Amino acid sequence: MMPIERNPTVTSHMRFAIPLVIFVLLVVLLGVGLTLDPREVPSPLIGKPAPAFSLPEVAAADRTLSLEQLKGQVFLLNVWASWCVSCRQEHPVLVDFAKRGIVPIYGLNYKDTRNDALAWLKRFGDPYRASVFDEDGKTGIDWGVYGVPETFLVDKHGVIRYKQTGPVTHEDLENKILPLIRELQGAA
Repeated sequence: MMPIERNPTVTSHMRFAIPLVIFVLLVVLLGVGLTLDPREVPSPLIGKPAPAFSLPEVAAADRTLSLEQLKGQVFLLNVWASWCVSCRQEHPVLVDFAKRGIVPIYGLNYKDTRNDALAWLKRFGDPYRASVFDEDGKTGIDWGVYGVPETFLVDKHGVIRYKQTGPVTHEDLENKILPLIRELQGAA
């Protein structure tokens, strides 16, 4: 049997071509990744019924609030905590928005202590029609929360229509959230 001859030029070119192809692919993936907004994390719950909950209110442990009580209205559910630095950034935006009275804002106080949550609301203002206390974070997990703040827009039928990951800004409200609210309020 005769040995197979290899062309040394082809082998030499292959040795350089493979790393070059891998490098080009990595550059393309990096370029695509840099164009994405890290705050726009797709949620599998968009377009699906919001997970049910029945939790005590932050301000009154003897009162509970449930998703069933909120159906029939378009509302925002803002997930927040007193220990959350980004929540402090978005809070004035929510306080201003709540004063406009366009939709009710409900809070989901996530993995916090009641005393810290109450002190925080007293110090910075309370934009929430009511805020529920999710001390162990189970309800937040049901809603797909992996960090705070997160804000959900829920329609009259209890279906999640939008999720904002990270602090809500005035621009987010005007350009994304308010147009959706108006659309949902006009829908039957």
